[in-house]
Amino acid sequence: MAPFGTYTFPEGFLWGTATAAHQVEGHNHNDTWYAWEQEEGRILNGHTAEVACDWWGGRWREDFDRAQAAHQNAHRLSIAWSRIQPEPDRWDETALDRYREMLIGLRNRKMVPMVTLHHFCEPLWVAEMGGWENEAVIELFADFVKKAVEALMPYCSMWVTINEPDVFVYSAYVDGVFPPGKKDLKTAMKVMQHMVRAHARAYHVIHDLQPEAQVGPALHYRGFKPATWLPGDRWAAKVFHTLFNDLFPRTLKDGLFNAIVAKERIPEAVGTLDFIGLNYYCNDMLRFNLFAPKDLFVRMYFPKGSELSENGFIANQPAGLIDCVQWGAQYGVPLIITENGIEDSQDVLRPKYILEHLHALWRVINNNTPVLGYFHWSLVDNFEWERGWTQRFGLWGLNLETQARIRRPSVDLYAEICQLNGISSETVGKYAPDAFSGIFPSES
Repeated sequence: MAPFGTYTFPEGFLWGTATAAHQVEGHNHNDTWYAWEQEEGRILNGHTAEVACDWWGGRWREDFDRAQAAHQNAHRLSIAWSRIQPEPDRWDETALDRYREMLIGLRNRKMVPMVTLHHFCEPLWVAEMGGWENEAVIELFADFVKKAVEALMPYCSMWVTINEPDVFVYSAYVDGVFPPGKKDLKTAMKVMQHMVRAHARAYHVIHDLQPEAQVGPALHYRGFKPATWLPGDRWAAKVFHTLFNDLFPRTLKDGLFNAIVAKERIPEAVGTLDFIGLNYYCNDMLRFNLFAPKDLFVRMYFPKGSELSENGFIANQPAGLIDCVQWGAQYGVPLIITENGIEDSQDVLRPKYILEHLHALWRVINNNTPVLGYFHWSLVDNFEWERGWTQRFGLWGLNLETQARIRRPSVDLYAEICQLNGISSETVGKYAPDAFSGIFPSES
């Protein structure tokens, strides 16, 4: 391909990957997901995390080395509440030491750490007292945050309080595929309220300890598009957008928890946003279906002809990332893409997916929307919750039996992007030539 030029990102842009404790650490029998994995039929093919990527055994070092060698300047990871507070009246200082070592490891590699404090998991003792359904969890979470941040703040100043409260609430209390596996919309809304209040408490706890900290949630944005102009389809799309996308951040902006059928004032949540993390994968088409109460009266699907991931779980829809960022911009704080990626064990679609999404991101940044960084999901294949090991999101593949990492072409693609701080025509021509004309259209 003839050189066309480069789309350059802002100076100081964060380029990294994202991981989560339970998905990569292994060897944790004290959290809700370990117990869930032991129940028959909960995880596809009976998979379990078990060793996972063996980070608790020390393999984080070699994975951080790989990230550094690939010119990444940041990494987002989570810490496990169940390790740090294994019992209600006991803190595990050795676990905090282990996390200190990880964060120091990132700093020594000239990588900026971003720490997520809750990523879908709690200690078993929290679940036994009712988990997020019990209002007491708000102060318990605040105590955990205080302990963790006191220990780790010399090495980190960017904190994600809660990862994807929208996904957690939907999956655990509506769809029933996350623990505790309930299907009760009223309970789901109560849990969401508790998560809003827990975020607000955590925000203030962190800022009391570390005034210069940057604190925000990571929200999963899903574009819900009505399948037709019919009122039922448009109503369904609006309701899903309101409850899934808007409910949590809107409450942090104006203090009104407006769940359509129930409203509550949560004034302490107002202004508890220094940034918003945005996790974007793809959109859905919605068709209203009066005969599908178990599916909340909708059928969701991808448009005909969509480029799909190998299990049909994700569609390649880069324009949706523009919608996502423009939606996030209404909250008036900087944005960070905290997750974006695709399941692709053969690394066939991933190069195109990365390049087209980053081009879309560049376009919206070039329109003066403040986006501070991009964290690809994920650094290495990991345990994908109820879907087990059937989905491979890593730049690096993982051989579960040997723990060997498998270098996919996307490792080198992403390394070129990180090193250049942009997307060059040479990179697109080398890794995704079929995307070239869309990213670098001919002037003629």
